[in-house]
Amino acid sequence: MNYQSKIRVKAPATVANLVCGFDILGLALNDPEDIMEMCLSEQPGIRIKHTDGYDLPVEPEKNVAGAALIAFLQELKKDIGIDLSINKCIKPGSGLGSSAASSAGAVVAANYLTGNTFSNEDLVRFAMNGEKVASGVKHADNIAPCIYGGITLIRSIFPLDIIPLSGPPLYVAVIHPQIEVRTSDARQILRKEVKLKDAIKQWGNIAGLVSGFLKNDYNLIGRSLEDVIIEPVRSILIPGFDQVKRGSKEAGALGGGISGSGPSIFMLCKEKTTADNVQRIMSEVYEKIGVDYKTYITTVNYNGVRIEPIVKGN
Repeated sequence: MNYQSKIRVKAPATVANLVCGFDILGLALNDPEDIMEMCLSEQPGIRIKHTDGYDLPVEPEKNVAGAALIAFLQELKKDIGIDLSINKCIKPGSGLGSSAASSAGAVVAANYLTGNTFSNEDLVRFAMNGEKVASGVKHADNIAPCIYGGITLIRSIFPLDIIPLSGPPLYVAVIHPQIEVRTSDARQILRKEVKLKDAIKQWGNIAGLVSGFLKNDYNLIGRSLEDVIIEPVRSILIPGFDQVKRGSKEAGALGGGISGSGPSIFMLCKEKTTADNVQRIMSEVYEKIGVDYKTYITTVNYNGVRIEPIVKGN
């Protein structure tokens, strides 16, 4: 082990569910992204510090990155230590995969420093322990695109079965109302049973969306961005949601909805000019209702977590 090496990783934000694909579909974004620095140590244990001001726990078992690293080290079976510094640019509770970015970035960095022993699928499995800390449930729809990049389908969690998907060029307009929706709370309000007719409609939309991505069919993607199960319940937690969705589609967006558990809202667009118009409409809605917000216009990140070795002086 080279205990002198230190690396920086940039872990992307992600949009989970993609409207109809609850817990099974996700895509990575080029903006925003968390920045993390890691080095190995001869002193065993995991030491975490935050430089972002969010006052997140630094005890490894209570920190999402720490929980992921604990799982990583248990399987690595080497008596090493890890020093990790996290600068979160993806706000916790935003619905943009903040916990996934920390968890995924940590295990990708640790894997690189220890000789790339594990596969991407292994890293997703480790990082899911961080998601359990954040939401109480192991899910991979943010973790998988964060590590693999692009668009991913989680066919199964146990056993883990991840299918990377291709897709046409897409612009993604995102608005993050500055309110917090906790993933654990957003899961609590979901119905425990679903009508068969709703399930059938949802299955058709999921299959249509995946087919639309694979066929580069923008119209099919747009027709399939419909959720009859989760969105009607969760959208009540997000002020202005209906106005944003209606106005965005009228402006030419293919469609979109709640990013993860919210409160961020995303819209997929074919053209940059459309995304610009959608961003303006999103902003107008939240200006009118008096809620602070942050917007992004970005594209799909097909690289996932990026590793940058740190040279002296950087």
